[in-house]
Amino acid sequence: MIKDDIRSYFPILNQEINGNPLIYLDSAATSQKPIQVIESLKKYYEFDNSNVHRGVHTLGNRATDEYEGAREKVRQFINAKSTEEIIFTRGTTTGLNMVASSYGRANVSEGDEIVITYMEHHSNLIPWQQLAKATKATLKYIELEADGTLSMDEVKKAITDRTKIVAITMASNVLGTINDVKAIAQVAHQHGAVMVVDGAQGVPHMKTDVQDLDCDFLAFSGHKMCGPTGIGVLYGKKEHLLNMEPVEFGGEMINFVGLQDSTWADLPAKFEAGTPIIAGAIGLGAAIDFLNEIGMDEIIAHEHKLAKYAFENLSTVEGLTIYGPQNPEIRTGLVTFNIDDVHPHDLATALDSNGIAVRAGHHCAQPLMKWLECVATARASFYLYNDEADIDELTKGVRFAKEYFANV
Repeated sequence: MIKDDIRSYFPILNQEINGNPLIYLDSAATSQKPIQVIESLKKYYEFDNSNVHRGVHTLGNRATDEYEGAREKVRQFINAKSTEEIIFTRGTTTGLNMVASSYGRANVSEGDEIVITYMEHHSNLIPWQQLAKATKATLKYIELEADGTLSMDEVKKAITDRTKIVAITMASNVLGTINDVKAIAQVAHQHGAVMVVDGAQGVPHMKTDVQDLDCDFLAFSGHKMCGPTGIGVLYGKKEHLLNMEPVEFGGEMINFVGLQDSTWADLPAKFEAGTPIIAGAIGLGAAIDFLNEIGMDEIIAHEHKLAKYAFENLSTVEGLTIYGPQNPEIRTGLVTFNIDDVHPHDLATALDSNGIAVRAGHHCAQPLMKWLECVATARASFYLYNDEADIDELTKGVRFAKEYFANV
């Protein structure tokens, strides 16, 4: 069970917005940071600030130990075989682009297929779109069920022997749908394709074991899991990473540099050109410690409970439509919705006047908006620091906004 005092670890939540206590319901966009993560950044910059891997002085050694220590924490967190499979990036977007630019350009040709879904975030859509254009491959979409879930029948129909890459989100940032990426990976591998997983909305919320999932690549971001902004991870099976070319060139990623040619460093340095995101990685390590202390099973159970409570409460508002599966066990802790005759941006503005922060817009998922037959939606997303009282205030705020705009 999530402790009642969990909010006390998050300093930002102890404030008022527009004269009301802050109720933060936008964690799918970015999560808030506990004091342990904030202190880890402060400690690094106050006591250990130095570049890594290059020096032999004390500060350099301490910074390197912390940086590589964070890599080991990530390895354990997702159960990778080796730290060689853990590449630090700027975030999910960078990781997915690296796979498309390096693995994709080398392994996808004219007539091949890349398979994705309508629920993908633009970060897991545009890189494949551009790869398909560059290689004259075919970009295919798996059809969704009416409730925004994937059926294995449609998965098996879409993936063929011509498929080279299957790229699917672990959980939708709009629908909340949790996809069975393990089962999809099995189908992909039966046809000789690799499985790329967008873990941005999955890794922060549920226990992730890349060896059990048998995915070939997994990308996720630190800022959605209580870590700093600007740090992310690309996991790749070692056999793939060894055969991939770097996408950035410069210091740190080289072994030998001659006048006309160069050779690359061993993994993972081969993919980490230049001064890395040292403080961000250390902060991510602190976030992982924090999440492990709470327990990932506890976090997803808490979110399922909140999603169910939110679904039941918001469903009582007349004229409100909730998107995605109704079963809280197959969705993360978010609820995306619209109210008749109220634009999502107006709704979000009205909620903000009551101190309630939600997201409104297309959520970087325009093809999904088209599939839903709407231009935008409002989204309330929950994390470990939210409770039923927050949802009560959300429901009250939605009713207020509905009545207000009905009389404007």
